[in-house]
Amino acid sequence: MKIRKLGSLEVSSLGLGCMGMSYAYGPTDDAESMAVLRRYLELSGNFLDTAEIYGPYKNEELLGRFLREIRRDQVVVATKFGFRIENGANQGVDSAPANVRRACEGSLKRLGIDTIDLYYQHRVDPAVPIEETVGAMAELVRAGKVRRLGLSEAGPDNLKRAQAIHPITALQSEYSLWSRDVERNGTLATCRELGIGFVAYSPLGRGFLTGAIQKPSDLSSDDWRHTNPRFQGEAFETNLRLAEHVKNLAERKGCSPAQLALSWVLAQGEDIVPIPGTKRIPYLEDNMGAVDVSLSADELAQINDLFPPGAAQGERYAEPMMVLVNR
Repeated sequence: MKIRKLGSLEVSSLGLGCMGMSYAYGPTDDAESMAVLRRYLELSGNFLDTAEIYGPYKNEELLGRFLREIRRDQVVVATKFGFRIENGANQGVDSAPANVRRACEGSLKRLGIDTIDLYYQHRVDPAVPIEETVGAMAELVRAGKVRRLGLSEAGPDNLKRAQAIHPITALQSEYSLWSRDVERNGTLATCRELGIGFVAYSPLGRGFLTGAIQKPSDLSSDDWRHTNPRFQGEAFETNLRLAEHVKNLAERKGCSPAQLALSWVLAQGEDIVPIPGTKRIPYLEDNMGAVDVSLSADELAQINDLFPPGAAQGERYAEPMMVLVNR
């Protein structure tokens, strides 16, 4: 597995998004998820992504059990805070300094570690100036509880304001063939201007680009994606045709649709690290094979013609969540 740099942080060129192992994407199986985590390590992956809201708490607890099996220096652990969780439920964004400290202590305990390698603000809180939040995060660095800081779904202005308080190692935002907003709104350019690495979540279009989803009923009834505008009605049908382009291109390339989609993300810059998620070993192994797929300039041009920014139909979140992205 090749290594990439997020600022000064070295990680495997493909991370592992762990959310779906415990949250949002239908039934889960902890034993199978543990097997996926072990296999990811065997394949030389070392970058694990979680958050306190995934469950809530369940995903960090799962990773904590895995971390007890291995040497701490074998993995880079990234987690996130930014919501007020009461009685096991999300009560909205909260990045007040007191909640930053509370969340960090909880994550350290659940993960069973002394220091979080990369600590993200999950969403910018419109009620709390970014300077206050990052100031509290910086205190955690000075206390030795966190090594590096990150933001998730922050726009150019908040990136610059945060960087003025403490160095930001990485921005995590959605980025894939059907989610290219960060190219158009200046976010990716700002990361590069400031030397901030970019972590691409949902690089497979929440599974859509793999071709595994052909109709809404392919998703379990409790799958969060049923609420996503891109998985509904006319948008679903339009996006199916986009996924068919990926399948056809992959067949000509001799790779899987997932590998082609991930290879495209990897080709967008050495400062970008995709973190595809999965709950199954065969999908993990297929995803990891993307590092061996190289796209030529002509192939990249063809893909860009088929997938210009804005090609996907429908917002990437329902309105209550959409208002919190790229602030």
